[in-house]
Amino acid sequence: MMDGGTASVRLRTVLRAAARAVLAGVLGAVAGIVAFSLSQTGGQSLSVVVGGLLGVAAALGADLYRRTVQLTEVRLVLPGSEMTFKANTDMRQAAQRMFFQASTRIATRPLEDGSGNLREALTSLKTLFDLYREPLESGEAPPPPPHGDSVHELVLDILNFELAPFLSKWHPRLQAFEQAHPDMDESAWPDNAVFRQELQTLQQNLRPYFVALGKIAGLRDPERHLRPSDRRTGQPPADPLGPLPGQRTATRDGTCPADPTPAADETDDG
Repeated sequence: MMDGGTASVRLRTVLRAAARAVLAGVLGAVAGIVAFSLSQTGGQSLSVVVGGLLGVAAALGADLYRRTVQLTEVRLVLPGSEMTFKANTDMRQAAQRMFFQASTRIATRPLEDGSGNLREALTSLKTLFDLYREPLESGEAPPPPPHGDSVHELVLDILNFELAPFLSKWHPRLQAFEQAHPDMDESAWPDNAVFRQELQTLQQNLRPYFVALGKIAGLRDPERHLRPSDRRTGQPPADPLGPLPGQRTATRDGTCPADPTPAADETDDG
């Protein structure tokens, strides 16, 4: 079943293409009228129709050019393979959507020891799995490009080699504990620590793939969106420049030390 986000993206794409075609048709019709007025040859209706058809053809040609000609080559070294992507606009949009779908979920966000909910973590991973798989199964994924790799081949590796094995291992184990001990907290689960360790390993394995999606999307610094935030520690950021010349440094009690007493040879003799 198609999720709301995918349906919204598809609808916006269709509406943009339709709007371009209608606008081009109107402009073509106007051009036909102008041409008729200037030439005074042929019928006005025929000129309008021909102009409209030419405008639609121009819009469709421009859309085809946008999809196929405006290419950016991206070479990536991924675990076990090297892939080359001839990224056009559609591929960049798909990669950007999948990058941000991952960057806001537990697949990239740290789960600190003793915090977080393991069931919610598994649910988040399953949601990401479904979001990535839906375009492949629904036929929404575009056909493979004539040259280079497809971004959906990259997604297949994420699904088959990383997410699917993790989910198939840990979902039934946690579910068995929940059913056997419905009143117990997850912290009492014997596999709690092992689950967290393997989740960290999964996050490390997924990171190169998500960075690759960001690069295909054309993001300037994909790594920046995947780093843990300093704000979650509650500590103010360190001053990389240090104190300015003449600036006093506060002591632990929050006060600034007094100015140093002048040396004896610098005082007035009276």
